[in-house]
Amino acid sequence: MKKQLLLCLSLCCTMAMAKNANPDIRSGNAKYENKEYTQAEIDYRKGIQADNKSVESYYNLGNSLYQQAKYKEAATEFEKAAKLTDNKDKKASSYHNMGNALYKAEDYGASVGAYKEALKNNPKDEETRFNLALAQQKLQAQQQQQQNQDQNQDKDKDKNQEQQQQQDKNNQDKEQEKQDKQQQQQNQDEMSQQQAQQILDAFLQDEQDLQDKLKQQQSGQRSLEKDW
Repeated sequence: MKKQLLLCLSLCCTMAMAKNANPDIRSGNAKYENKEYTQAEIDYRKGIQADNKSVESYYNLGNSLYQQAKYKEAATEFEKAAKLTDNKDKKASSYHNMGNALYKAEDYGASVGAYKEALKNNPKDEETRFNLALAQQKLQAQQQQQQNQDQNQDKDKDKNQEQQQQQDKNNQDKEQEKQDKQQQQQNQDEMSQQQAQQILDAFLQDEQDLQDKLKQQQSGQRSLEKDW
């Protein structure tokens, strides 16, 4: 990360000569150089409390956070530094580092935007241009991966819908089959009742016929006895 040099160091001579030079920034720079990034972060935050318009404090704080792999937080501080200055070089450096932090955070879309802002302020920066190309490639790959995932989800959704429809059809078929069996059983029961009634009617008719014959026979016997 070439531009991960402290912006403050490029102004070192000027700030060292100033009577009101911020001691917290100087202390933070020394600790940063010794790779004491957590302690440097504390000093830079103190510097911001003393002067919340200090571009150097925000920029250097971003650097210390970046070294601690706090990439999203670092990007926020770089953006603050970029917005606090009208100096194109400082803006370009701040947006470049912001792009690097976002790239590390795998937020490639935002990283592309930051690199573009850096190039607006320093169009000749080849490193930023190179990083922009890498971020765009990563963004395209990420978008393609997301598209593939969406397509797979759609396929799974369609498959699940088909399975649900088939299950519903199977359930309907089973219900219809059950109803058909019940209807068939009901028809059989009704036929059995009809047959039983027919048998009963036939039996009663036979019984009636038998009674009628007996009556006729008895009547014939009585007539013969009188004639005799």
